[in-house]
Amino acid sequence: MAKAFSILIPTWNNLPYLKLCVESIRKNSCVEHQIIIHINEGTDGTLEWVKAEGLDYTYSEQNIGVCLAMNTMRRLVKTDYILFLNDDMYVLPQWDRVLMDEVESLPDNLFYLSGTMIQPHDKNDVGLCANYGDSIETFQEERLLKEYMNEPREDWQGATRPPSLVHRDIWDLVGGYSVELTPGMYSDPDFTAKLLLVGVRHLKGLGKSRIYHFETKTTKRIKKNDGAVQFLLKWGLSNSDMRKLITRQGEAWEHRHQPIHTNVLQKKLRLARFKAIWYLIRRGFGNACDFSEYIKM
Repeated sequence: MAKAFSILIPTWNNLPYLKLCVESIRKNSCVEHQIIIHINEGTDGTLEWVKAEGLDYTYSEQNIGVCLAMNTMRRLVKTDYILFLNDDMYVLPQWDRVLMDEVESLPDNLFYLSGTMIQPHDKNDVGLCANYGDSIETFQEERLLKEYMNEPREDWQGATRPPSLVHRDIWDLVGGYSVELTPGMYSDPDFTAKLLLVGVRHLKGLGKSRIYHFETKTTKRIKKNDGAVQFLLKWGLSNSDMRKLITRQGEAWEHRHQPIHTNVLQKKLRLARFKAIWYLIRRGFGNACDFSEYIKM
């Protein structure tokens, strides 16, 4: 049977959560999907487990971060659609059916879709906040499966965060994820900005495609790149201004594309130039990313 999505999951010594993530895909999906894992280090038994499960995988002896891991997994993709999922996410029933129905309703491949996260502590601007446990030990799976649709959430503007779905041709057109953002802070909005650059405007979050997210089980362990500065220097606009003025992330979905307030945007662009100059002077025109951990690879 043909698989629907190629689900890309980067992981870094996070085996209990990865097992739960894969189990949820197998149990709660409407159709079969290709699962691809990138194993960073895998010193906790991840490599052996993935092999035993017969999953497609790529491997690096060191942690190469999200961006390079995503691009490495691309060579194994066998379907038309690439979906990014974190290893500490648990997909909920009908999550994929809602995404598939949306794809089938569209006239072309110029789209970027996100599911809606339920998180135990942080609602953020697009998701829902409901605590069904923030660890494997406290996870209330049975109660979650009964209640995950209790709180309403309509479709929303500005898809950018995983679970996120894009056509493989669009992925290739923009060159995947930007490795200069290693290990990966702000790589999601950067990918969105690249999609905007090539004409993708259907950036939609689907309120009924839901996943549970345990929240930053990996990012708490890494040395982060200064993604906010890198984004500003690269795009000439801050990520927050892009969200507010261009993608309107989190606002209720509108089928008709709304015009951008050009005057406000021009003011923000001018302000961004001053911020960029200030950052460069403060840093001595250095790089916002510290590659010292990677040059020895």
